Amino acid sequence: MVVSEQAKDVFARLPADSFDKDCPTRPVMAQVTSRWGALILAALAQGPMRFSRLQQHIGGISQKMLSQYLKSTVRYGLVERQVEPTVPPQVTYSLTPLGESLAQQLCSLLSWFSTNITELEAAKERYDAAE
Repeated sequence: MVVSEQAKDVFARLPADSFDKDCPTRPVMAQVTSRWGALILAALAQGPMRFSRLQQHIGGISQKMLSQYLKSTVRYGLVERQVEPTVPPQVTYSLTPLGESLAQQLCSLLSWFSTNITELEAAKERYDAAE
């Protein structure tokens, strides 16, 4: 298989330890590149949201999964959790500057999927038909 110059250039820019099993980026990368992590950060790129609004916006995510992923993104400094001293407390989530820079990249990835879904589905159908 021939690798394009563009692919070689992208690969050349990766840090050398990216493929090391002990690379410190692995845990956070696993969180943010998962289905829910990417969608949460992309949703928050639109602006701050309260928990219930975020859950409504991201179809299919359970309260438990949203809570776990938000906790993880807050832990890694990607999302800020702001609690208003009301009864009951109102919690708003927003991206930190670090989270904004990552969300920009993730939104580009999500856009790529949307742009290429027809070709992806056609390839899947060809593969399934050949099985």
